[in-house]
Amino acid sequence: MIQVENLVGGEFIVTAECFDDISPLDNSIVAQIPRTKNVDNAVLAATQAQPSWGGLDMDERCDWLDKIADILEKNIEEVARLESLDTGKPHHVSMGVDANRSVNNFRFFANFGRSIKSETFEMEDATNYVLRKPVGVVGLISPWNLPLYLLSWKIAPALLMGNTVIAKPSEITPLTAHYLGKLCTEIGLPNGVLNIVNGYGPEVGQAIVEHTGIKAISFTGGTATGKIVAATAAPMFKKLSLELGGKNATIVMEDADLDIAVPGVVRASFLNSGQICLCGSRVLIHSSIYDDFMSRYLEELNELEIGPVINVEHRNKVMSYIELAKKEGGQILAGGNVLDKPGAWIEPTVIAGLPHTSRTATEEIFGPVVTIHKFENDAEAIEMANCTNYGLAGSVWSKSKGREIAEQIDSGMVWVNTWLHRDLRVPFGGIKDSGVGREGGMWSVGFFSEAINICVMED
Repeated sequence: MIQVENLVGGEFIVTAECFDDISPLDNSIVAQIPRTKNVDNAVLAATQAQPSWGGLDMDERCDWLDKIADILEKNIEEVARLESLDTGKPHHVSMGVDANRSVNNFRFFANFGRSIKSETFEMEDATNYVLRKPVGVVGLISPWNLPLYLLSWKIAPALLMGNTVIAKPSEITPLTAHYLGKLCTEIGLPNGVLNIVNGYGPEVGQAIVEHTGIKAISFTGGTATGKIVAATAAPMFKKLSLELGGKNATIVMEDADLDIAVPGVVRASFLNSGQICLCGSRVLIHSSIYDDFMSRYLEELNELEIGPVINVEHRNKVMSYIELAKKEGGQILAGGNVLDKPGAWIEPTVIAGLPHTSRTATEEIFGPVVTIHKFENDAEAIEMANCTNYGLAGSVWSKSKGREIAEQIDSGMVWVNTWLHRDLRVPFGGIKDSGVGREGGMWSVGFFSEAINICVMED
């Protein structure tokens, strides 16, 4: 069994009280997790470390990000193993998505930092110089579905811009964050630059959000929790980035190339057992191709390997929505059952026959469940796509009018003839109940720095 430890000021610490980390594969206990309730020591360590870290030049901090990427890449098999142990996802998903993209996040921001140019604005009699200063100590709170991938997405730009970090991984999936802390210590990352604290969200997560020494909060998680974070942080005038839930539409137009669309839509539906905020959990299909598409979609689904959902509690939540769908008049085309084996296993589930305004079709389920809806024309597809309170992502599958349709979707991100194809330079984030703020490229640089203008009058 693994003993997870907090990393505070370069030291690994276990609290007096711990709780179990349970694998969704078989409900076995795989680790003990510290139950941290305050972050005063971590904030002190980060505060003391920040001046020297922020005083390094950009290239030096970029070199450190490369060192982190190198050590992660050297140990990538262990990263993937721990991620699968903690989340239950198949090894190929842990390796291809979680482990590789965690390395890429650090590598990208190292290279991106070297490309940032100083900004100047000339006037007739003066020159304006834009200086980017660190925010200071920042709090980073990440979810359980893509543990190290999403945490590294925050840590890398935060460190790049000269901040020191208080990171809180999900209490459900702490193993790879703990391993990252071990690796960063191994390469000699200065003490206090990266601090990792573990525990329950309402306890240590809330302590991070409300601590006066933490100047910015980047949070990824559910919309309900995001509202609590905002209610605490906003009156304190902290910088705030919230990447929240989604109920994303996948739109398959009448001219879609089904050889591309069918496997792409299945992947968008069920990757990571549907536990990605970007997953297309509502599949909208033009009536003229509905029968052909569904026949191929269900056949493709039969070949799909997925893992369990994150735990039994979440499995019960997902199953409650499947029961709700039946009550709302839905027809189960595939799946719908708990698998008879230890752990938190659910069959990938496809539901048709529901109104697109039903609860099942508009509320976030965050599991291997999709609803199928037929549409007759472009206007109807757009109306159906935009009918939820969420606006995170979506995809459109069409040979001729994908971009035209995509531009009318009320979401922060829309893919055309692909899904989850990421350029780390572009803005990432949602609208409506899917959050506020953007991360990625210069958007991350902007969030994790304070832009200061210096106007110099010419002699």
